[in-house]
Amino acid sequence: MRTGRGPAILARQDHRREWDDHYWWSADGVRLHARLYPGPEEAAALPPILCMPGLARNARDFEAVAPHMAARRRVIVAEFRGRGESAYAKDPMTYVPLTYVQDMVALLDELGIGRFATVGTSLGGLVSMLMAASLPGRLAGALLNDVGPELESAGLDRIRDYIGVGGSQPTWMHAARAFRDLNHAVFPHYGIHDWLRLTKRTHRLTPEGRIVADYDKQIAAPLRLPAGDGVDLWPAYRAFGDAPVQILRGALSDILAGRAAAKMAAALPGARLVEVPGVGHAPTMDEPEARAAIDAWIADLPAA
Repeated sequence: MRTGRGPAILARQDHRREWDDHYWWSADGVRLHARLYPGPEEAAALPPILCMPGLARNARDFEAVAPHMAARRRVIVAEFRGRGESAYAKDPMTYVPLTYVQDMVALLDELGIGRFATVGTSLGGLVSMLMAASLPGRLAGALLNDVGPELESAGLDRIRDYIGVGGSQPTWMHAARAFRDLNHAVFPHYGIHDWLRLTKRTHRLTPEGRIVADYDKQIAAPLRLPAGDGVDLWPAYRAFGDAPVQILRGALSDILAGRAAAKMAAALPGARLVEVPGVGHAPTMDEPEARAAIDAWIADLPAA
């Protein structure tokens, strides 16, 4: 079970007026965590935005963009089981998208939310598509960050190679350099201070004073199972219907190919595609191009 919470505590001190911590229970008894950003009073009746991070990420992934969105809408930043302040699952085979959907539905139901929009990075975007398919009429819109119904096998293999490998570093600077060595191709123009910022979003300080990735290494267990024929996610993607769908693609992405992103944009009447230059999988959404796309997407979200 995760015990060290250094980065999370620091983040709360920096942003203590911006969010409230919320904890809820999954159907199988896992205590889960989310950050709730209240948004402006005039947005109280509008469908809120549910943010869901990538495979090895947590709520800190949205520490800059969530307050930006919360200037116009209520924002909920959820942490999947086994990440951040959400507890680790006893059964590693529950680290799968369908379980994450169930966990998110439990959160929305507890908060009394009917209609909502989603912002999903990578895995979070897959969960968003599955929610559109399983909760007809409830999604008011979606932003898919470098993910879609067609994913590149080379990028998926790259992720499988490093997820759950483990290891620790003695200082934040050591951890930032190690993280840079692993992910340089994703953000080739980053300097060491950029890597330090990103490392503090994705890692934590243990009680022993070591820096480790902030997730349960067992999230990799389902990825080690023999690959089948895969699931056709195009019906789930099309379940967004005519809702506003913003597709963000890192121009250097090895997960979402340009041709697949263009096909996505053409498949739905409310879909728009923006490429974020100079980054791979996945944009942090702090980039100017991403922020402009987010603002335009929020402006298009329905009022009910």
